[in-house]
Amino acid sequence: MTSRYLIGLDFGTLSARGVLVDSGSGEQVASHAIPYRHGVMTSLPDGSALPPLWALQNADDYLEAARAILSALGSDRQIDGIGLGFTASSPLPATADGVPLSRLHPREPHAYVKLWKHGAAQAEAEAINARGGAFLDNFGGKLSAEWLLAKAMQLAREAPQLWRQAERFIEAGDWLVWQLTGQERRSLGLAAYKAQYDPATGYPVEVLPELAGRLAPPHPVGTAAGSLSQAWRERTGIRGEAAVAVAVIDSHVVLPAVGGVSDGCLVGALGTSAVYLMLGSAFRPLPKGIEGVAWDGSVRDLWCYEAGQAGFGDTLAWFTRTFPRAGDEAGNFQLYNEEAAVLAPGANHLLALDWWSGNRVPLADSGLSGLLLGLSTATTAAGIYRALLESLAYGARSILDRFLAGGFGVERLILSSGLARNNALLVQIMADVFGRTVEVPEIDNPTAVGAAIHGAVAAGVVADYSQGAARFGARTFKRFHPEAEAARVYAELYRIYAVLADDSRVRTAMHALNQVALRER
Repeated sequence: MTSRYLIGLDFGTLSARGVLVDSGSGEQVASHAIPYRHGVMTSLPDGSALPPLWALQNADDYLEAARAILSALGSDRQIDGIGLGFTASSPLPATADGVPLSRLHPREPHAYVKLWKHGAAQAEAEAINARGGAFLDNFGGKLSAEWLLAKAMQLAREAPQLWRQAERFIEAGDWLVWQLTGQERRSLGLAAYKAQYDPATGYPVEVLPELAGRLAPPHPVGTAAGSLSQAWRERTGIRGEAAVAVAVIDSHVVLPAVGGVSDGCLVGALGTSAVYLMLGSAFRPLPKGIEGVAWDGSVRDLWCYEAGQAGFGDTLAWFTRTFPRAGDEAGNFQLYNEEAAVLAPGANHLLALDWWSGNRVPLADSGLSGLLLGLSTATTAAGIYRALLESLAYGARSILDRFLAGGFGVERLILSSGLARNNALLVQIMADVFGRTVEVPEIDNPTAVGAAIHGAVAAGVVADYSQGAARFGARTFKRFHPEAEAARVYAELYRIYAVLADDSRVRTAMHALNQVALRER
């Protein structure tokens, strides 16, 4: 009997990864990764520097990565389904037939993909928030500068000639599905969480009336956008049905791979940034500061509440890169973790705010920045590193507390990603700060496997996400239990963190620093 497979694609900030999964046994057969040719663009191809807070990508890099991965994993194989997770919100302007404007106007910054971390649309986000509207009710009353509406408004205001040519404004994940299938099929998850789409009222077109014609009705996750096109079959050698599922936000797509398919699960996807997803079978009003909620946008038949930290792994990577102790990244992390692990909670006399890439929850303010308190001549590099680890845990705890205050029953707390699996010190600190047991799924490539499960649902290989999780997802979990003495100390330090995070004078000072830096640049 001919073997049949699924392919899951994970398009992240710097690279794309794919995994080949056996449709019958659920086993991972192979994986393949490729970095984007242009990475995160801080300048245009002609060398022109971009302004501060800009973060762009080249859509053609996604096609190059997709072709390489699909060819490596799928050539001459029977592929049942293909799913993909994509970093978001990362929209781009395109023509009506899907040509990205960056291909037509390579010297125009606004023609490129505005990556999720592009923070230069803060003024537009603030203008939208000041105007208000019912469409913000499920998003805590605030729109983020990272999301599609603010980025569309920035494009329309700053490059009106390009805006007139942009017949589509589309999330990069939706755009890639369009390229693979020849069918424009947008994702409900991307539309709801990143463009404030509501099934009852549609998109909030009053924000930017001209945007309406550049969007399209979305489809629930697990929907087949179509089969892989003939052109892509010829490029990659893929055979079989190869049903392509609508795209899913990369942090959301992991849910079925890590067991996050039931009421009461809080799943943290710890990557460059961190996203926390609270699943519920019944609707509850959005807790204050939590970012958004949607039905059928992450897994079927569940409400999924989203919150996050704008910076997570990138904060640690910045520190180890800026103050290296070894010749490579892995060696740096190993040395810092070993030295930080011997420090008792509170012994470093330091406390940090985790806003090194801005704040997502509860302030939705990309203009905020990190803070390190308690420095002295006795401060060590390892002490600072541990303070950064602890600050990430405090930011996560503030999100957990908001769900608990909103009446949510958190039955399981799952932390996923390579960072969660590879940095036991970080996860133990998080368990101590939470005062709760944390589960880490023992599965390779969970985001790509989650995408493969979406492909399985779309192709009808499994009936639903619960069945997909059982066949393809994690089968074992490592549990981290809080240590009583550490939890006691962290409870005291967390109270200090909460006071600093709530102090408007601190935020005012950060914004003033931004103005000085922008003026001098």
